Amino acid sequence: MIITKTHLPRRTFLRGVGATLALPLLDGMVPALSPLRASAAAPVRRLGVVYVPNGIVMNQWTPDTTGSGFEMKPVMQPFEPFRDRLTVLSGLANKHGDALPGEGAGDHARAAGAFLTGVHPKKTAGADIRAGVSMDQIAAREFAQETQLASLELSLDSKEPLGACDPGYSCVYANTLNWLGETTPLPMENNPRVVFERLFGGSGTTDAAARRARMREDGTILDAVAGKLARLRASLGGRDRAKLDEYTAAIRDVERRIHLAEQQGLTDLSVALEQPPGIPGTFREHARLMFDLQVLAYQADLTRVITFMVAHETSNRAYPEIDVSDAHHPLSHHGGDTDKIAKLIDVNIFHAEQFAYYLDRLARTEDGDGSLLDQSMIVYGGGMSNGNTHNHHKLPIAVAGGGAGSLKGNRHFSYDDDPPVTNLFLSLLAKLGVPQESFGDSTGELKELTDV
Repeated sequence: MIITKTHLPRRTFLRGVGATLALPLLDGMVPALSPLRASAAAPVRRLGVVYVPNGIVMNQWTPDTTGSGFEMKPVMQPFEPFRDRLTVLSGLANKHGDALPGEGAGDHARAAGAFLTGVHPKKTAGADIRAGVSMDQIAAREFAQETQLASLELSLDSKEPLGACDPGYSCVYANTLNWLGETTPLPMENNPRVVFERLFGGSGTTDAAARRARMREDGTILDAVAGKLARLRASLGGRDRAKLDEYTAAIRDVERRIHLAEQQGLTDLSVALEQPPGIPGTFREHARLMFDLQVLAYQADLTRVITFMVAHETSNRAYPEIDVSDAHHPLSHHGGDTDKIAKLIDVNIFHAEQFAYYLDRLARTEDGDGSLLDQSMIVYGGGMSNGNTHNHHKLPIAVAGGGAGSLKGNRHFSYDDDPPVTNLFLSLLAKLGVPQESFGDSTGELKELTDV
């Protein structure tokens, strides 16, 4: 971070017709010789959750040793370049994913419904759904006055409001992790165009024809603010110009890819019918486009809280890109079949590779005196370990990022006393500056994470 003599407000926006371009943190936003210099340059802490469904093949995930220098198993191997910013936690439990006496099936609905809430979801297939406030929304309430969006809730699967998925459970439980209140689940958006327009503006309507007409009239978001962007660029120093050019190039690339996906959705009949225009035809491109949008949202400080479901619980997605034509959920119930287990491991690794792409983007994006990865805490994992047995204990959980100096990496902790995963969330909320006496079924912070 270079302290300059000129000063731009941190919350600087360039506004055009139907577009609002927020800017990344520039050196020119930190005033020189200011008594507020230290606070002005203080890093912004960010929270992310990336959720993978249907469990993981745990003997291909869990390291054999604890402490530093642990060997990464095949499913975790894509994270190796980010070892110094990775904390692995084995043995945590999603206890409210377990069935109550007489409750029966519904493990997938409970796995997702309880994961961020620490509350047992009410068994119902009707509208009388009930869980609890999710930890991301506790953080979002704190940051809401500082950002354009309190939080983002994203997915790669389509939204479905109600209906029965797991026997006796509304699909809502399996299709979202986020609860604003105990009866208010938050829908997760899977369309990159909709996410882009939430971040940067657009037509002001969800009608596809109106959005296309706006695009034809205005060109791109950057075109709408081109004049103001050029004038701002001329007033910046060389380092800030480079930052701004990198940021706007990333925006233009994301918009180009969204537009290409929309055109393919209109013309390519081979695209799956359940994928509406605006969503790329391959899982890899869809995932990476959504991850790129998350990087832009963090970079411009449009939000500090993002939750992303790689797929819903009970997802039946196949992965032809990696030669897995079997549906994911049935694969997770492999019954010991070695061929199915091998395919499931391939799916687990494929998911991890997309997350590694995200970590790389965060690590390469400058933010203050470090990178976005340095300033963030991103939880990767799910509410179920062994999908074949619907086990909600000994979860696959890793936390990536430096938490603005509040997290050390290259560490593996293993717990034998079955602590609730909410203990981790309680610890992360404290590191975000949002301490809570308790949360869900928590029993206290994880002391291993309080030594920084």
